Amino acid sequence: MCLAIPGKILSSEVRDGVRAGRIQFGGIVREACLDFVPEAAVGDYVIVHVGFAISVVDREEAEKSYALLQSMGLLEKELESDLESS
Repeated sequence: MCLAIPGKILSSEVRDGVRAGRIQFGGIVREACLDFVPEAAVGDYVIVHVGFAISVVDREEAEKSYALLQSMGLLEKELESDLESS
C-alpha cells in the first residue's frame, strides 16, 4: 500500500531542471519532487505520495494526519517499505 504522508520541507534545490526537497517525516528524512507544488517553500508542510509532493497543508493538519497514521500503525509500515525500495 502506498500512502500519502505529510512532511515538512527542510531544504529545496533544482537539480537537472527538477525541483527537489528534503522532507522530514517524524525522525526520517527523504527526498521528494516539489514540481507539483511550486508555491511550497522551506518550512512548509506537504503531502507526499510515491516521491512527489502533491499538495501543501498547514502544520496543524499535517500533525493530525501524521499522528492518525502513526496510531493506526500504517506510518511505520509505509516508511519501512520506502526504506526497502530505496
